[in-house]
Amino acid sequence: MARFRTRLALLGSAAALTVGAVVPMQFAGAQPAAAADYQWVALGDSYTAGVIQAAGDPIDYPRDGCERTDRSYPQVIDRDLSGLFDLTNVSCGAATIENVTDEAQHPIGRHLPPIIEDPDYPFPAVPPQSEAVDGDTDVITVGVGGNTLGFADLLAKCPQLGGESGGEGTPCKDALGAGIQARLDKVSQEYDRMLTVLHQRAPKAKILTVGYPTIIPKDTAKCGYGDLTQFGTITQGDLDWLRQDVLEPLNKAIEKPTGTQEAASFVDLYTSSQDHSVCDHTKWVEGFVTLPDQMSFVHPNALGHRNAADHVEEAMLNAIS
Repeated sequence: MARFRTRLALLGSAAALTVGAVVPMQFAGAQPAAAADYQWVALGDSYTAGVIQAAGDPIDYPRDGCERTDRSYPQVIDRDLSGLFDLTNVSCGAATIENVTDEAQHPIGRHLPPIIEDPDYPFPAVPPQSEAVDGDTDVITVGVGGNTLGFADLLAKCPQLGGESGGEGTPCKDALGAGIQARLDKVSQEYDRMLTVLHQRAPKAKILTVGYPTIIPKDTAKCGYGDLTQFGTITQGDLDWLRQDVLEPLNKAIEKPTGTQEAASFVDLYTSSQDHSVCDHTKWVEGFVTLPDQMSFVHPNALGHRNAADHVEEAMLNAIS
């Protein structure tokens, strides 16, 4: 309850700032908008940027290939808390942890040949996302790790293997399971280094690490084999493996990195979204395809981003209280 009182008080302060900016207009004409109280930088991959049509319209013109959308959670929070935070959103679809830390990225836009050819591809490189933070940054949110793990590669390989097996067994686990722990170790190591770099670049900033939502339900019998609005031809056994041995450990690696860097606060999206997986009736994450004809390749829709916004927003308000 105290957290909600804090949020209401801060929102009231933001409203008061807005009113204060309007009153002098009757004496001196139009005045500059009041400066936001806090500088916020949003970092991350496609689960932050939005990317798919079900997460809104693109917000960058001309396009840079990162595919940030207007219903992604940073943009939702920016509207919710207008006047309190000044948002710099440099999240980018397909970003790895190293793309956040210190490696330039070549965005892919919506270029997924042979399925989709993006007419604006190739895009120029964008700088490492950490360059957007500095000594004036108050809050950093970062949601990244899935591409370092190689989750998109698993989503590409598992349906192929599941189709070859006729939907039986755990062909993806059998082929790729032995390498998963090494992938998770890489995520942990690179996450540690990223947090260290962010603390160095923005010493006073509160860092909020954002986890991934529920993608696969506990009851994988909900998922229809061959249904492209869900997981296509990934077998039920492989879906259980992906949930238990890949996605849940990925969130744990983000929540509790192994290094000794300064503290970061974890924002859990997994718990609140457990009844809204790709295979649930009211889904917050789309499957491979969103009807009638949109490629979504397992990304949050606007409902998923709204849920993320609620949790990240509360964490941001608590961080500055």
